[in-house]
Amino acid sequence: MKAPASPPASSADTLRTALAGLLDGLPPKSATQAVERLIANYRGRTPTHAPVLRDRSDVVAYAAYRMPATFEAVCSALEAFAAAVPGWVPGGHVDVGGGTGAATWAVNATWEGVRPVTVLDWAEPALALGREIAAANPELKSVEWQRSRIGSALTIESTDLVTVSYVLGELTTADRAAVVESAATAARAVVIIEPGTPDGYARVIEARDRLIAAGFHIAAPCPHSAACPIVPGEDWCHFSARVSRSSLHRQVKGGSLPYEDEKFSYVAATRVPPAPAPHRIVRRPQIRKGQVLLDLCEPEPALTRTTVTKRHGLLYRAARDAEWGDAWPPPADDDGAP
Repeated sequence: MKAPASPPASSADTLRTALAGLLDGLPPKSATQAVERLIANYRGRTPTHAPVLRDRSDVVAYAAYRMPATFEAVCSALEAFAAAVPGWVPGGHVDVGGGTGAATWAVNATWEGVRPVTVLDWAEPALALGREIAAANPELKSVEWQRSRIGSALTIESTDLVTVSYVLGELTTADRAAVVESAATAARAVVIIEPGTPDGYARVIEARDRLIAAGFHIAAPCPHSAACPIVPGEDWCHFSARVSRSSLHRQVKGGSLPYEDEKFSYVAATRVPPAPAPHRIVRRPQIRKGQVLLDLCEPEPALTRTTVTKRHGLLYRAARDAEWGDAWPPPADDDGAP
């Protein structure tokens, strides 16, 4: 009797396997030192004027250490975006400052299939390694990896989707504005992801304002395209994605947990009128005895806290299962239950 075929590996599994293979032959000490230097560089407050990733050892360390977290954060943002534009599938994608291609993998995980994809980055070693890693995924073998200065001179060919992930923090104020405006001119949809810090959120809000001024509608995470109700300096909007830790993660951080949480801020905007979430859960739900407290961004816009109790029946069960970043209330199934 013929054995049943194994299910195809997911993009996440394929990427994880490809990244694990990169570290073969790279001395653990070299990888650790490269990661520590890169972390210090990325945490700096001065925009860089040269590629942060200098050579293959830098890029291998970066890819093995950062790609899984970037991939999961971008996947989370794209999942929320896809829910707001049901049935829409990008016919083409440009990954600005994509480096080794984490956002390219995330787009493929969200919308499977082959499409024209171009990754733009100014670090040739990152592009070379990205091409090498992408060979593990048949749907990414035709991706074009182009060296390009990311800034005021950036030119983006017309496409459906532009992603800009973990890039704006490396640029000057003028270059940030130029990149967002270039993306808005070229694409039908723009998704921008930054670290989930007050500074990262500020860069996302700046980009959000530019996209709205360019005629885009906000699809996620906001339930509206009005001004953000958060008072600058008092709070910031960010979310969390669960990331499986590699041996390199544990080696560098000295942690024992098999996972960590990647905090990120994002905005997803489109020229196609979206159906954004009725409300967005903007903090981790607080589960109490017989009740769940949900902090919500409202469509008005406003930030409110609502309490869901056992008296709410099926909605209470949904609230207990709800996660930070989810739309609220969840879509009803065919029986009308959330």
